[in-house]
Amino acid sequence: MEYSTYGRHIALDVWGVDFSLLDDVEFLKQGMIDAAVKSRADVLSVTYKKFEPNGCTVLILVSESHLSIHTYPEEKFAAIDCFTCGKKVDPQIAINYLIDILKPKKMYMKKLIRGLDEIVIID
Repeated sequence: MEYSTYGRHIALDVWGVDFSLLDDVEFLKQGMIDAAVKSRADVLSVTYKKFEPNGCTVLILVSESHLSIHTYPEEKFAAIDCFTCGKKVDPQIAINYLIDILKPKKMYMKKLIRGLDEIVIID
């Protein structure tokens, strides 16, 4: 079997998200799993931490790489990351689903293509 180093990586910052959503680890955990499944990723494991007094981190390990969210409910902010290797899984589908359920008032998205050997980096 031949493997490709090609991958797509989306980093998303969202602001203006309801405090109760960003502080609900069960909601976030299920939302992240659903996002991974909708993007056709193969979920391997789910790790999460509920912080006191508030905030959550959820990490979804998928065969194709990972999805993560780190929340700051008091700031109505979350940092979301979705990296997938290969072409089968579309990280934009996962990101779009998370935008739909979180309903941010403002967001900033950065998309990267990773692993292509013809990219030249100049210092």
